[in-house]
Amino acid sequence: MAVKIKLCGMFREEDIEYANEASPDYIGFIVMFPKSHRNIGIETAEKLKARLSPKIKSVAVSVNADINKFAEFARRGIADMLQCHGNENAEYIKRLKELTGVPIIKAVKVESADDIKRADEMGADFLLLDSGTGSGISFDHSLIDPEKIKTPFFLAGGLTPENLAEAAAELKPFAVDLSSGIETDKIKDREKMLAAVKAIRNL
Repeated sequence: MAVKIKLCGMFREEDIEYANEASPDYIGFIVMFPKSHRNIGIETAEKLKARLSPKIKSVAVSVNADINKFAEFARRGIADMLQCHGNENAEYIKRLKELTGVPIIKAVKVESADDIKRADEMGADFLLLDSGTGSGISFDHSLIDPEKIKTPFFLAGGLTPENLAEAAAELKPFAVDLSSGIETDKIKDREKMLAAVKAIRNL
């Protein structure tokens, strides 16, 4: 099965234009997380979603968010999927599914194989294996044993257009996920976005 690609952290109209041109499988909006320079509100997310090609699925990403406010992004059709990037537990994920009916991604800060094993039992539709919260730093990929992970997973953390094809070929994730790796000076870079998608499509 072909590896899919998610470009995360869209916050400007230009980002959506570049995404429509590059045509990844998914894009992400960071919401309800003011610590991030990519954070946007629900009105901005709604406007950007309206400009997004219908061929690209949108993911709202948040950290330990108020569950009802987070669910609103799915209920209003802004997010096709929701990504939990904090300490959300199995009960939170179950409730979020009940409230929205959309697929849920659970991010995992991978410091040991046990971190992956615990997340794999939470009932999320997908995992996202990462080094932290948008740190742009890789983690020890030897901790991943694709044969042992039941839940389809996104691979994130330190990926760039230059290294993602090798990582995808080695670890066979469901998808790869880039944010800072497609930016220059904290702004989405059209050339890097196009190069990242091309690298995956050429696998």
